[in-house]
Amino acid sequence: MPVKVCAIVAMAENRVIGRGQEIPWKLPEDMRHFASLTTGHTVLMGRKTFQSLPPRFRPLPGRVNVVATRDPASLPGYSESVQTCASPQLYLEHAKAGKLNLSSNLIWIAGGAEIYRLTLAYWDELFLTLVEGAPEGDAIFPEFEEYFHLSSSESHAGFCFQHYERL
Repeated sequence: MPVKVCAIVAMAENRVIGRGQEIPWKLPEDMRHFASLTTGHTVLMGRKTFQSLPPRFRPLPGRVNVVATRDPASLPGYSESVQTCASPQLYLEHAKAGKLNLSSNLIWIAGGAEIYRLTLAYWDELFLTLVEGAPEGDAIFPEFEEYFHLSSSESHAGFCFQHYERL
């Protein structure tokens, strides 16, 4: 079965996804949504995103955690529970070519902003939580709209779950 790459993100209306390595909102429903979609699969994220996870969720339980970093020594204590890769693009190319032993055919891209930007060309789908408002932030989600179409949307108070598929 071919490998599918899906990005998952919560983004404000102004494209902000983070501020100072923190998420600028608290949405328990979004955290549950993230867990329900990603559990049992591979989650690829950058070092800063991994280090920003609360300690009790680091590494993310029930998932293969792959951290993109040029310095695996920056993750002391996680060498047995976390895989690393120097290049997220090369990791995805190897996965799509069948060169990796994956736990499932699904890889989730979970941030941060630079990892999203570097991997955008590999995404088959995007699961976006669109958060109402325009908070200040220093992590901005890349523009993706010209490559994807909205396939479903589910509105909630203050946010909306959206699913996009590549054109």
